Amino acid sequence: MAGQTPESRGLPEKPDPASTAATLSSMGAVFILLKSALGAGLLNFPWAFSKAGGVVPALLVELVSLVFLVSGLVILGYAAAVSGQATYQGVVRGLCGPAIGKLCEACFLVNLLMISVAFLRVIGDQLEKLCDSLLSGTPPTPRPWYADQRFTLPLLSTLVILPLSTPREIAFQKYTSILGTLAACYLALVITVQYYLWPQGLMREPGPSLSPASWTSVFSVFPTICFGFQCHEAAVSIYCSMRKRSLSHWALVSLLSLLGCCLIYSLTGVYGFLTFRTEVSADVLMSYPGNNTVIIVARVLFAVSIVTVYPIVLFLGRSVMQDFWKRSCWGARGPRALTDPSGLWVRMPLTILWVTVTLSMALFIPDLSEIVSIIGGVSSFFIFIFPGLCLICAMGVEPVGPRVKCCLEVWGVVSVLVGTFIFGQSTVAAVWEMI
Repeated sequence: MAGQTPESRGLPEKPDPASTAATLSSMGAVFILLKSALGAGLLNFPWAFSKAGGVVPALLVELVSLVFLVSGLVILGYAAAVSGQATYQGVVRGLCGPAIGKLCEACFLVNLLMISVAFLRVIGDQLEKLCDSLLSGTPPTPRPWYADQRFTLPLLSTLVILPLSTPREIAFQKYTSILGTLAACYLALVITVQYYLWPQGLMREPGPSLSPASWTSVFSVFPTICFGFQCHEAAVSIYCSMRKRSLSHWALVSLLSLLGCCLIYSLTGVYGFLTFRTEVSADVLMSYPGNNTVIIVARVLFAVSIVTVYPIVLFLGRSVMQDFWKRSCWGARGPRALTDPSGLWVRMPLTILWVTVTLSMALFIPDLSEIVSIIGGVSSFFIFIFPGLCLICAMGVEPVGPRVKCCLEVWGVVSVLVGTFIFGQSTVAAVWEMI
């Protein structure tokens, strides 16, 4: 592979800056990366701190992971520059070949599907708590049918989420990114302040800091961190949309974004864990009383933020299915109405199918932690494995010195091995817990 040229592998010598719309500022790139990372995983971090055995081991794992997380983003920017592709799956297919490209598409689809399930699960939990607060804070037993998420979540999905998900294109506006970031910042601030104020009705478990039961319990935090910090699926598109595309500038944008994420996630994880300790829920907001006004505001803001992000995830997942549809026999021999994968007769059934499948899974999977374990395992492909493979393959088409090439290839191998370990460990743990 070292003797191949970019032309022999079907790659352009250099990406054409004019081939994509370079309209994104550096600050806009930081906000979009923040928005992509600050999702439903934020609610799961206090539970992960409890599972890891306390603040210190969880923070150590988070800091070690941060090195690989930033490295993955930088590698993806470099790989996009080498391959000249504008999408994640395009970069992997161009550098690593069609077989790895198909694996990337499959993992991409599964990961986005499970993220959608997690989003709906979070929205459903918040709707249920909001309904309880409207019922004077003391939900009757059994809960009325109209306050159950089995009614409210399908209703919201039909009336709000589905219409937002049906357009041919979704505008990635900076205001949506700012909304998601502000909602996450408000949540972290509320959890921190609630720890010090200790309002009436808030129960916490006193006791000394825990210690990890085993190394396995520490490693079990990796899926939650991968789920929380994952913004790598959108990294290539963001990089190709930036006005200034130098690798050093992209590295700075990636570092600032993930440091901001790390601060918000750490505050939420530390103070959420210290408030409830081993009694913390997988969704930390479910541990707070339903009649607390600031928590109600946090639930509403976070639910609105997730509702606006869900159509974007659906759009990305639908685009993969549309690409497959375009490559299939329908694109050449099917009826005219079915030859355009973005047309109404294809787009609408795919959208309805996506919402129906994710809604059904969200209603039948009882615990958010089970979803996070699955997503964390699959997301290791996008954070560790695929960037590592792209780095290794890029060394075969880029003229670099032998020492630099050796170091980068070793780092690529390390990334692949770490990602494989996290995927195996988290998948086995998730299956074991379900059984």
